[in-house]
Amino acid sequence: MIILDGLGDRPVIALNNQTPLQAANTPVMDKLLAKGSCGLIDPLSAGFPVDTHTGSAALMGVTRKDLLKLTRGPVEAAGVGVDMRSGDVLLRANFATVHDDGETILDRRAGRITRGTRELAEALQDIDCGEGIIACVYAATHHRAVVRLRGENLSPDISNTDPCHLNDNFKILTCHALDASNTMAHKTAKALNRFTQISHARLKIHTLNKSARLPANALLTRGAGLAFNPENLLNRLGLRTAVISGERTLHGLARLLGFEVIENPGFTATADTDLSAKFKAVNEALEKHDLVYLHIKATDIFSHSQDAQGKCDYLEVIDKAMEVIAADNLVIAISADHSTDSNTGNHCGDPVPSLLYAPGCRVDSIQHFSETGCSQGGMGRIRASGLFFSLLDHMGRLPNYNPYDATFLDA
Repeated sequence: MIILDGLGDRPVIALNNQTPLQAANTPVMDKLLAKGSCGLIDPLSAGFPVDTHTGSAALMGVTRKDLLKLTRGPVEAAGVGVDMRSGDVLLRANFATVHDDGETILDRRAGRITRGTRELAEALQDIDCGEGIIACVYAATHHRAVVRLRGENLSPDISNTDPCHLNDNFKILTCHALDASNTMAHKTAKALNRFTQISHARLKIHTLNKSARLPANALLTRGAGLAFNPENLLNRLGLRTAVISGERTLHGLARLLGFEVIENPGFTATADTDLSAKFKAVNEALEKHDLVYLHIKATDIFSHSQDAQGKCDYLEVIDKAMEVIAADNLVIAISADHSTDSNTGNHCGDPVPSLLYAPGCRVDSIQHFSETGCSQGGMGRIRASGLFFSLLDHMGRLPNYNPYDATFLDA
C-alpha cells in the first residue's frame, strides 16, 4: 500500500485547470491502472477533511469507532518515543513565530524550521504549570513537537490554542474546557494556558532565536488526547505488517498498532527523501512481511506550500522510482490519507484518487491515474475501509474471517 500524502487536489489555473496528478506524466502508475481498477476514496465521511493520522489509520484497518477517538497528540508522542503513562495528556504542537506581544502569530510553522528544535525542546522540560501539573516538550518532525502534561485528574477534552486557518485575528487562542461542567478539563486548560506563556518567555530569549529571521518563539497546540491502542484487523488476522516512512506521525501510528517501523537516515518527510532506498526497502520488507505500507510525505508539503507545479514534478519523480516494485505477483494499492488543495494550502474534503492492482483482478477502462479518471473507475466511490478490505481480499487473507463482524463493518 503506497500512501502519497495529500495526493488528491483541485484544479489549478497554472496547470491549465488540471490537478497536479492530472498534469503529471505517470507511466508506471498508469500501467498498473491499465491492469487494475480505480475509484475515489473517502477517508472517513464524504466531504469531511481529515488529518494524516486519521486518513492513514483508515487505510491500516483501524475500526471506524476507534478512528473517531484517535487524536494526533498520542500518535505524535508514540512516533518520537515519549514516555506515556496512564492519565497523561499528549498534544501535537507547532513551533511558531509570534510577535513580541506573545499573541499575534507571524508564521504558524516558524518558516518550517528543520534544525535546532531539539535544543529548543530541551529548554522546555519540567515546566511547572501549577496544581502539580508538569509539562515537557519533545521535538518531532521539522517544526512539529509534542507536549506532555502530567499530573492528577487531567482531561483531554480541551480546545486548541492553534487557530490553524480559522481565526481571522490570527492570534494564539486561549485554551478552554470543551464541556463547561468538566472540572478536570478546566484544570487542564488552565495549565496549558500557563504553559503557553512560560514557553514563550523561555523561547524568545533562547540563543538559537536571537538571530533567526523567523524565531521559533512560541508553541501552538492541538489534538489533545490520552494514549490508547486502536483495534486493528491486521493484528487480528495475524498478518506481519511493516511501515516505511520518514514522518514521525506514521511512525507513531505504526507503533500504536504494533507494526514494525523501518527507518533509515535517508528517509525524510521532505522531497529530499531517498526514494530509491525507500522502494528498495519495500522489496526487502516484503520478504519477511505480508503487507508493507510505504508513506511519502512531500506531495502534501508541496500542496501546503501552494506549489502545484512542484507537486506535479515530484509525482513524476515518485512514478519513476516506483518501477522497481511494479511486479506482476504483488497486490499493489496506491491511495492517500486525504486531499490537499494547492490553491489554498489546506486539507479539503474531496475524495482521494486510488487504484488497486492484483493478478487476476477486474480491469476497468481508465488509462490515466487522476481524480477525473478515478471518478469513472470500477471501484466507484467508497470509504477507505473498502480499499483496505479489497486489498486483503486479493491477498487471499479474508476467507477465514467472519465478514459480518460488526466491529469492522462501517456504521
